[in-house]
Amino acid sequence: MMSETSATSTPVTGGALAGLTVLDLTRVLSGPYCTMMLADMGARVIKVEQPGKGDDTRGWGPPFQNGESSYFLSVNRNKESVTLNFKRPEGRAVLDKLIANADVLVENFRPGTLDRQGLGYDAVSAIHPRLVYCSISGFGQTGPRRSEPGYDAVMQGEGGLMSITGPGGGTPYRLGVAIADIVSGMFAAYGVAMGLLARERMGQGQYIDVGMLDSVAALLTYQAGICFATGQAPPRLGNQHPTIVPYETFTASDGDIVVACGNDGLFVKFCAVVEAPDLAKDDRFVTNKSRVENQDTLRPLLAERLRTRSRGAWLDALKTAGVPCGAVRDLAEVLSDPQLIERMMVLPMNHPKAGDIKVLGVPVKLAGTPGSVRMPPPVLGQHSHAILEELGYDAAGISALEQEQVI
Repeated sequence: MMSETSATSTPVTGGALAGLTVLDLTRVLSGPYCTMMLADMGARVIKVEQPGKGDDTRGWGPPFQNGESSYFLSVNRNKESVTLNFKRPEGRAVLDKLIANADVLVENFRPGTLDRQGLGYDAVSAIHPRLVYCSISGFGQTGPRRSEPGYDAVMQGEGGLMSITGPGGGTPYRLGVAIADIVSGMFAAYGVAMGLLARERMGQGQYIDVGMLDSVAALLTYQAGICFATGQAPPRLGNQHPTIVPYETFTASDGDIVVACGNDGLFVKFCAVVEAPDLAKDDRFVTNKSRVENQDTLRPLLAERLRTRSRGAWLDALKTAGVPCGAVRDLAEVLSDPQLIERMMVLPMNHPKAGDIKVLGVPVKLAGTPGSVRMPPPVLGQHSHAILEELGYDAAGISALEQEQVI
């Protein structure tokens, strides 16, 4: 087990959510990301998958590693997999037993789907009032668009992210990772943690409704603030910042760097490094406000200077001067960074089918109850027999369920 902790604390074995069981009825990304976060913090997560097919992402690729989708492997560690057709009466009986043993249920079906099967929150909580029940959907459980499906690319467009991402005056861009799915999963995990805390205080579970559109809207923060203040939609600015200058990428002689001058003092230091101290004294650029107003004039002057030296030379000089900066790196560079390796953010694992794989680590470092990466992502149905045995099924009963294709 690979755990995250500090050298100055005595960790509690198992993680902050150890002893809790999460029933995972989700697939693709938002739900699995949520349940992975809970699993990383010690919860037992039982992932229920469709017999013979499993989570949709098991078929997403290439790349595959010995037949296992790298996409699926990236968001399903620390989980157990049971295959189950709970539309069948025999499968529903198994699911009812799983729910009875769970502290949390997470699902991301389209709103109303589980209600029609008698598995919505009202029906389930009437029997299990301590259950924390979380639903993730595209547009939430209420409102005129509640029944519409939600996919990340749609939500990046509908949520305004694409309108502010991409070159100025050019085509809107989708972010290179599924940010709408991921942030929805993060908010869902946050909601589940709050629901569990409230249960400890009040003795009762509750319903958690997470909409992807809501989650994306919550990311807009200062861009939404600009729209509220001006009444106008912010434009795309490429890599420039709408309210801080310079706070963007520049091209050196051999690659791109990022410079982040968050205050006037940093701008003075930056100008000294690029050997343009007069710019820091120019009335057009003395304050951040004036730099924002005159950034179309300032940027070419800075860009001309930065093209004269290599990426490494500029970064060394800027860091020495205390100017926040960094390289624009590809993922191979990022994932081999000694800083991430030291902080256990890239971890090796052995998968029963894929063989040796790597996964990302746990970014939240709890000193006393650290998260951990304990188990590789499961093979489809890997734990079906063991879980059914826990629920009281004998070998003959399990064999019958297999023959009927219930599991």
